[in-house]
Amino acid sequence: MKLENTAPAKINLALHVIGRRADGYHLLESLVAFTAFGDRLSVRPSDRDHFEVTGPFRDGLEGGANLVLKARDILRLHFGAQAKSPVAITLEKNLPVAAGIGGGSSDAAAVLKLLTRLWEIQVPPKELAQIGLMLGADVPMCLYGRPLIARGIGEMLEPFPALPRLPILLVNAGLPLATPKVFSALIKREHAPLPALPSKSDPAELLEWMRLTRNDLEPAALSLVPEIGSVLGLLRAEGALIARMSGSGATCFGIFEHQEAAERTRQAIAQKHPHWFVCATETSASTGELVNV
Repeated sequence: MKLENTAPAKINLALHVIGRRADGYHLLESLVAFTAFGDRLSVRPSDRDHFEVTGPFRDGLEGGANLVLKARDILRLHFGAQAKSPVAITLEKNLPVAAGIGGGSSDAAAVLKLLTRLWEIQVPPKELAQIGLMLGADVPMCLYGRPLIARGIGEMLEPFPALPRLPILLVNAGLPLATPKVFSALIKREHAPLPALPSKSDPAELLEWMRLTRNDLEPAALSLVPEIGSVLGLLRAEGALIARMSGSGATCFGIFEHQEAAERTRQAIAQKHPHWFVCATETSASTGELVNV
């Protein structure tokens, strides 16, 4: 039996840094969305453990430090004999690495869900989220995979019921950016929280709300990788209604009026910059319930 799933890109539509804990972790408030496009994971029974990475961003990802293998191993540590049978895992890496779109966390979340199904482990969503948190603060939100508000260090999650499907273009100029470096470059660590959330799933209302928000990591990222400013300028010049950096960068996104406009812009940017990562996709709409960690 072979099981497959998409590990979608995670996009911080807004990200406010509102403080810092005594242990050094930053306190955040973020509107998080997930896209239709992402990595692909598959798992199947095998006579021995095997891990293969394919796809355009596969280089350097087959080592034991990969979150996919850590997710497998943490399930074995947690569930013992139920999770001992060997598995072959294939990761099709379609998302750039160290790009601010949660690729590694989303991969880990997909493997947690796929392997619990393959091994027929009955685990409540809240317990699986707690296991995922051991792999990183973004893993629980990636297990949910639907629009949400993340608070704290990213572990306090609540559903965001008012997000429509949004045509979105992802652009990365091939410049990896390590998250710790971005946080270290922050000049100010206490900003205003997110404004009152929109109450209905209306694109125009959401865009107006987004114009009141920010990504507080963007100035720090720009100080490290000034080329991010060029990407944002290009998106705005091509007609994006909102252009912003996602997470700690360096991937930027543009929201467009309709999918055709996003696709036209993808073609225009890809023609000018054939070696960039440029992907026209859409966000998933709000649906389902969320079990908090």
